[in-house]
Amino acid sequence: MSFVDFDMISIAIIEDDAEIREALCRYLGKQGHFYCECAVDSVESFLDTLDEDKLPNIILMDIGLPGMSGISGIKIIKERYPDIDIIMLTVYNDPDKIFDSLCAGASGYLLKTTPLSEIRDAIGELYYGGSPMSPEIARKVVDFFHPKVSGQRESPLTDREKEIIAGMVDGLSYKMIANHLNISIETVRYHIKNIYKKLHVHSKAQVISKSLRGEI
Repeated sequence: MSFVDFDMISIAIIEDDAEIREALCRYLGKQGHFYCECAVDSVESFLDTLDEDKLPNIILMDIGLPGMSGISGIKIIKERYPDIDIIMLTVYNDPDKIFDSLCAGASGYLLKTTPLSEIRDAIGELYYGGSPMSPEIARKVVDFFHPKVSGQRESPLTDREKEIIAGMVDGLSYKMIANHLNISIETVRYHIKNIYKKLHVHSKAQVISKSLRGEI
């Protein structure tokens, strides 16, 4: 991903492993398009030290933290500062943690095995409208959209709608999905409207929550 036209992006890191926290802050600070003014070990420390006149654009946050968990922290941070986007950076790859994080308000989900360069790119994706996920996480989500085995209820979604959803969970913007599928952005929006209608939802997080609960 090219960063030539990127704005300066303010990053906060909430991670209790000091080595990981410092490595992330140091690496991102050297990229030229990021600055990290807040790197703390807990949600409580983040809330206590946050300067409301200088809110970060994006938070990288672990789930297993001392005190309040990262998932609980998402809810509080999003309630107080809805414009801050949050990427979970964690060792957990089980559906329950993914589901809880996305439903709480996380916009991305990366595993700690993700290379630093890919974490950098994921931040850029999120800042410009994507929803980045590690390939293993995206695969787990997409798998829920595959047709059910014999004897189970089939998905109400068409193949094209499943392709649209796969693009969404891979963190692609509407424009990128349109380009990938060789259709117009308006057609993408039309399909997403139908997806929401069929699943009786109003957001991407709700679509993913239904899939993780096996309701599709």
